[in-house]
Amino acid sequence: MKRLGIRGILFDKDGTLVDFGATWFAVGEMMALRAADGDEARARQLLVDAGYDAGAGRFKADSVFASGTNADIVALWYPHADKEKPEAAEAAAARAVAVPGCREAVASLRRSGYRLGVATNDSTSGAEKMLLTLGIAQMFEATYGYDAVANPKPAPDSIIAFADLTGLKPSEIAMVGDNRHDLEMARAAGAGLAVAVLSGTGTRESLARLADVVLGSIAELPDYLSAR
Repeated sequence: MKRLGIRGILFDKDGTLVDFGATWFAVGEMMALRAADGDEARARQLLVDAGYDAGAGRFKADSVFASGTNADIVALWYPHADKEKPEAAEAAAARAVAVPGCREAVASLRRSGYRLGVATNDSTSGAEKMLLTLGIAQMFEATYGYDAVANPKPAPDSIIAFADLTGLKPSEIAMVGDNRHDLEMARAAGAGLAVAVLSGTGTRESLARLADVVLGSIAELPDYLSAR
């Protein structure tokens, strides 16, 4: 049964559906090394520039690599060779790893009648390929990459597009994500529920102020919605 007047759910991809570290870190190293022409010291600096915290062994919340668009990464690392990011996205799509409990949660929400979609700052084609790798592409009615809307996250465009597609009001849509951009988009669009998850690069400290609820991961979402 749907609660809170929520009838649709729009998910961020990396860190929310996809295990960010397991999927992207090795690809990020490859991209940085290529951008640095094999110079390992320069590659390490490029990773830091993109938000990698070497001490913590992870990308910082809301950093360029964690929440920026493909174009942002290209501008930072490949200003003269924009073909590199699509190649990296292909590699990431092939090795995509789901957040634990992702498939079961998405299937449960779909069975409960929620309209489901994905909003990401990855490319639309890259996102669709990742969802296929995870075996959940058929669960979603739409995927909005940064190149599918006029303005990517944190602008409200993806939520508005999903509302237009489904006939739902933004107030009937929940936005679920692991970075501030996801929650800022929810607020900008007037979404009915802003759900933060701690399965990606965001932290409780960085997300709580903008979220209606903070969950460990989307594995907790079906129970949360059914209990409200």
